[in-house]
Amino acid sequence: MNNDYKGVLLTIDEHGIATVTLNRPEIHNAFDAALIATLTSVFKRLDQDDTVRAVILAATGKSFSAGADLNWMQAMANYSYEDNLTDAKALAEMLSVLNQLSKPTIARVQGAAFGGAVGLIACCDMAVGSKLSKFCLSEVKIGLVPATISPYVIDAIGARAARRYFSTAEVFSSRRARRLGLLSEAVTEEELDSTITALVEHILRNSPKAVSAAKQLIFKVQNRVVDAELVHLTCEEIAHIRVSDEGQEGLQAFLHKRPASWVKV
Repeated sequence: MNNDYKGVLLTIDEHGIATVTLNRPEIHNAFDAALIATLTSVFKRLDQDDTVRAVILAATGKSFSAGADLNWMQAMANYSYEDNLTDAKALAEMLSVLNQLSKPTIARVQGAAFGGAVGLIACCDMAVGSKLSKFCLSEVKIGLVPATISPYVIDAIGARAARRYFSTAEVFSSRRARRLGLLSEAVTEEELDSTITALVEHILRNSPKAVSAAKQLIFKVQNRVVDAELVHLTCEEIAHIRVSDEGQEGLQAFLHKRPASWVKV
């Protein structure tokens, strides 16, 4: 299936792999309010589609994304506080929907990823970048701060690294992004697609509901004290999924040494 939204391409293949492609290469896939609204709508649609197994976030052209669109920034210069708050909430919603998406998400990063684009990458579960890619949290250069993306970027690279790159607005390499944890893999441009394909093949071997539950488990457990309440929660999680249809199917497939019903590749 193929859909062409304004500034965004959506394809879903026969295996249920959705690719959301930023398609404004003439302005390095910079985003504005309209593109943010479109992405929010597309992500919500994919979240509700039970046939979708994974989502790849990609971009056309030389750059993944240059961040905010210049014309949008010029318009924002005349916004009131209330206008800015409304605008920020729209971006925050889009990032939250992507971050919480019930399917595994993979960012495919080529070229530059500046400003808010780093937030998009940080919201994805995995990110594969070209070794030639460059990254920059550039907001302070123009008197702003990376506010709405900060929870996701800090979670990805850690507070210590964020203190540096939020303050210096240095451009850093794909190798450094990999070491910081922003990228899962840094490969040659020619290896981008094959590396992502390998990740997708792993995902497709696994129970769709278990993959979704495993992702949500991280949100439930992360940064919590290991106390009786958390232990009980984790026990409930495994008990629920063991008696679920896919849990039973997976156990029976393992015990009888046959492929599970969801294995299609």
